[in-house]
Amino acid sequence: MRYVDEFRDQGLAQDLAATLSRTLTRPRRIMEVCGTHTMAVFRNGLTTLLPEGLELVSGPGCPVCVTSAPHIDAFLALAGRSGIIIATFGDLFRVPGSAGTSLAHARSQGARIEVIYSPMEGLRLARDHPDETVILLGIGFETTTPGVAATIRVAKREGLNNFLCFSTQKLIPPPLMSLFADPEQNIDALLCPGHVSAIIGTAAYAPLAKQYHLPCVISGFEPVDILQALLLLVRQLEEGRAQVENAYTRVVSHAGNIPAQTLVAEVFAPADTAWRGLGIIPDSGLALRDHYRVHDAQERLGVVVAPATEVQGCRCGQILQGRIRPPACPKFKALCTPANPVGPCMVSSEGTCAAYYNYAPESPAKRRTPILRQDTQQVMPASAGGSERSS
Repeated sequence: MRYVDEFRDQGLAQDLAATLSRTLTRPRRIMEVCGTHTMAVFRNGLTTLLPEGLELVSGPGCPVCVTSAPHIDAFLALAGRSGIIIATFGDLFRVPGSAGTSLAHARSQGARIEVIYSPMEGLRLARDHPDETVILLGIGFETTTPGVAATIRVAKREGLNNFLCFSTQKLIPPPLMSLFADPEQNIDALLCPGHVSAIIGTAAYAPLAKQYHLPCVISGFEPVDILQALLLLVRQLEEGRAQVENAYTRVVSHAGNIPAQTLVAEVFAPADTAWRGLGIIPDSGLALRDHYRVHDAQERLGVVVAPATEVQGCRCGQILQGRIRPPACPKFKALCTPANPVGPCMVSSEGTCAAYYNYAPESPAKRRTPILRQDTQQVMPASAGGSERSS
């Protein structure tokens, strides 16, 4: 399969791992920003190929995980109102609020909650139930925001004023700038997200590279993608460089997806927002612009996002900052499991705790997927080796 098989080649992956081992001369800590990268690393058994001294640390790249407890509580409060239908993506369905209850629990108590796969499904619900108010829970980063923006624009055009959006959409660069402003942060380089970068482009990471002398490489999600990107990062570190390189040129460009950016800018404006574990970060979220405020759930329904504390003992916030690994959380595996999650990092398909629980060597499931295919030609794919730099 074009652009898939060649990036799963076992021999090529092993060659890259060997080169990585020869190149690394001292311990390095690299943060994989995206939760999909975290899952891919564990699911494909890449930790068994990495050289000793190269440590991968998870970051705030799971949109469900970084949604704050006060926002979850606000969602649950809305779900309890009469005449309301909540439309949500599946990852959010079982995330507990500060009291330990979730949207799943609310639905079991009679709340109208629909799990959707596209924002446009929320719009269909509004058309089908004109006498009820449908609230789309806007969760996600730059990858999903264009779809939400397009849906809101259609709702405005059709005059579907019973369709509302509770926006907790977030932007990736601001929390990264916030993390690395901390002088105690000891991350050496960033493995940057492929999906988000397809929208925002490589240029978005230039301030990180310049201000914090931080090597940044954008990667795809197959084993060869990730190993190639790690090799580029280690080479930068060994050579004392700090640049933005693109190891995912088959998808990501320097400028990104301009039509998607234009659509988002029409519907949304940057706004301060709260992140789990990181607090309120200026201009890191997105709020509806004045022209689209009729579809703003918070404004239309007078929603108050009240202060709330995390569940006692849950350390998802520190995990999202890359400060600890899931086994350091006292609830991990003992009280917090996929069947009975305490925090969002155990719920989401991109959650670090879920990745450790299901795929780490000490996981209860004790699963390890092989490094996939051996039957493709062992040559370096042209798009894996290409780079696009800015500093």
